[in-house]
Amino acid sequence: MKIAVDAAGGDFYPENPVKGALEALEANDILKVVLVGPEKVIQKELSGCDYPVERVEVFDAPEVIGMNESPAQAVKSKPDSSIVKGLGIHHKGMVDGFVSAGNTGALMAASAFILGRLDGIIRPTIASYYPTIKGMSLMIDVGANLEVRPEMLFQFGSMGNIYARDIMGIETPRVGLLNVGEEKEKGTELLKKTYAMLEVLPSFVGNVEGRDILLGKADVYVCDGIIGNILLKYGESIPDAFKTLFIPVLQKNGMSEDEIKKFFGMMAQALSPFDYQRVGGVPFLGVNGISMVGHGGSSPRAIKNMILNAVKMAESNINKKIIASVA
Repeated sequence: MKIAVDAAGGDFYPENPVKGALEALEANDILKVVLVGPEKVIQKELSGCDYPVERVEVFDAPEVIGMNESPAQAVKSKPDSSIVKGLGIHHKGMVDGFVSAGNTGALMAASAFILGRLDGIIRPTIASYYPTIKGMSLMIDVGANLEVRPEMLFQFGSMGNIYARDIMGIETPRVGLLNVGEEKEKGTELLKKTYAMLEVLPSFVGNVEGRDILLGKADVYVCDGIIGNILLKYGESIPDAFKTLFIPVLQKNGMSEDEIKKFFGMMAQALSPFDYQRVGGVPFLGVNGISMVGHGGSSPRAIKNMILNAVKMAESNINKKIIASVA
């Protein structure tokens, strides 16, 4: 198994991608990695590390796509970038997957252009892990498709169901459609038609309201990219909002600075199952290959886990199952 890693992606390249790749090698004895990016920069980072040389390759990609560059323009104007080169060697079959903590839009555009779509897939989608009190769930789509059709949402649900089962380890994932009410007749014509299509899935639990997401009513939440992206970014804001609200109250009730630190330390322990670093990255589903993207600030641990998830995707033959599910 060989995974290509974008060593020029994210806010802390090449250090974090390189360290994360080497940690992944420690966790998987048969894994090999290809570090894609400016060769001299990568070799300099590797020079201070102890690693199995025979399991690490460096593929030179001198251009770097910045985090704030226009995705489509960057992909076209930088053919020697780590994203374009990394997906290129994956498309040629030289590696089994590609992971990056770089520009999400650029990776999404390049994945669709270079890898292409799986047979039968109308539009590739991006799924994201979403925390609930029952553990991690999957939200799909979270920004790739702002305008959708019922057939697309049905395919999102089918792909999410397979990913949740085979990669997340949920034996029988419950699939829910995000809507304004639980009743079958609620929502727009789009949502009503989507409901009728999703009913063929044995584990479809019907409509799910916003108040039920964190309660874990479903394992896969199906929605368009606008709703998914808003919910994802709203969820990311909750921890900081909690701190802002709690600190004045705790200080007012006489808690010392050390006691407040201890309190938030316990909160961090309680919320540890929701730590994004445990999963590392999220998949582009529906493309003809394995392409995953992580947070721009990904730590080595997050990069490692993203690589290991890419390995799971490749080993499970997930794309063949997706093609079969929408045939």
